[in-house]
Amino acid sequence: MSAAPLPAPLLIACALGIEHLALRSGERGGADGSVTVLRTGMGPRAAERAVTRVLAEPALRDAAVLATGFCAGLALGMHPGDLVVAEETRHPRGSTPCVGTDLLVRELARALPGRTVHRGPLTGSDHVVRGPERSALLETGAIAVDMESAATLHSAVLAGVRPVAAVRVVVDAPEHELVRIGTVRGGISAFRVLRSVLPAFFEWHRSLLLPRR
Repeated sequence: MSAAPLPAPLLIACALGIEHLALRSGERGGADGSVTVLRTGMGPRAAERAVTRVLAEPALRDAAVLATGFCAGLALGMHPGDLVVAEETRHPRGSTPCVGTDLLVRELARALPGRTVHRGPLTGSDHVVRGPERSALLETGAIAVDMESAATLHSAVLAGVRPVAAVRVVVDAPEHELVRIGTVRGGISAFRVLRSVLPAFFEWHRSLLLPRR
């Protein structure tokens, strides 16, 4: 009798050391299959290189990919600690649809009751977005922006057919603009939120492993 195939692994990608720390210190129980938390480094090029390299490894060749970390909210009324679930990520070379958006919204609301969860397009940038540029991006329909999610998911689907998603925690919003990246370390609320998202990620991953009917 042949052994049952191993479940597809999950690759969770983030950029910053503080994001990686939050994810690594979160609850790891309840995941099906292997889970790898990858720190890609900051910016779209670093994300593309890191994700492409890791997905070339035989053990992660078929991995589902979820991009996470902090982001800038674009809409008025967004606050640090709010969650953003991407329906698609927008990269200069095209948009990437996300899988399991409804489930992620539901599971995040369950894991973090009282936290506001926004859903919509998440756009990519190669720099921290401020002022008028934030308003211009909002006019495109995007609800949030970060530097790595779009590059991560774009690279992931180029490397092979797989489920992808992106969930971000707002640290920078129109009425709460980030002055410098180092101030993220003072975002205790955002850090705690990011540390608490893993059960929702694991449930998303588990749903992908269920047999299709």
